[in-house]
Amino acid sequence: MFVDRVGARTIGAIRGLSYGLGYFARLVGESLLFFRRGRVGRKVLVMQILFTGIEALPVISVMAVAIGVAINLIGSSVLAGFGQGKLAYTLLIIVITRELGPLLTAFVVTARSGTAMATEIGGMAVSHELEAWVAVGADPIAMLAAPRFIGVTVSIVVLDLYFNLFGLLGSFGVLQLIHPVLLGDYLSSLVSVLNPWDIGWGLLKSFVFGAIISTVATYRGFAVERAGTEVPVAGIRAVGSSFVLVILADALITALAYA
Repeated sequence: MFVDRVGARTIGAIRGLSYGLGYFARLVGESLLFFRRGRVGRKVLVMQILFTGIEALPVISVMAVAIGVAINLIGSSVLAGFGQGKLAYTLLIIVITRELGPLLTAFVVTARSGTAMATEIGGMAVSHELEAWVAVGADPIAMLAAPRFIGVTVSIVVLDLYFNLFGLLGSFGVLQLIHPVLLGDYLSSLVSVLNPWDIGWGLLKSFVFGAIISTVATYRGFAVERAGTEVPVAGIRAVGSSFVLVILADALITALAYA
């Protein structure tokens, strides 16, 4: 019995993985063709960018400034005690651009947009709206999932750039209230240790995270069948799966960056 259960779960996992990879390939293909369809789905794309990108700016700003100030204070107190105060700028660049910036942005987007997308599409499945789309000859993946995929991916990349700006420069204003530093010295120290690859790897992470979050959220939404109780479950599963996959992707890209 135990072997049967393990075998059944293994087969189910393999089927689910293959189905998920097929869905991702289909979603990417429909996203590449999205702008050739004229104005169909443009409203969904605009609303997704508004919700995922614009409305998340206040949260991203506060997080970026707080982390930037914390790292600056650590550098000016702890590292300076060892005669390595300049390392604080290197630490600030690495943490903001490569590590916490993309990761925290992805977590915020997952908590807000991932849940919203999964529950919205799941609600459409329960109310038979998806069946109506199919009945009139429209592809739900092309009309509903593709614009969300594009919107979330673009938004999270822009949010990461915004996080970098506020984390590296926005924190300077708050830092003056605690530990005053000359602006010229601060900027010259940042520029001296800033490597374009740091920003490039961070943007790559954001792009991958956006693709993961939007794919998982829409996939979970489409997986809802007929029961209304499945809708909140889809949102919870979307968030949990996205967190796990984002962390794994972050570890993989970080390993490649430092290999």
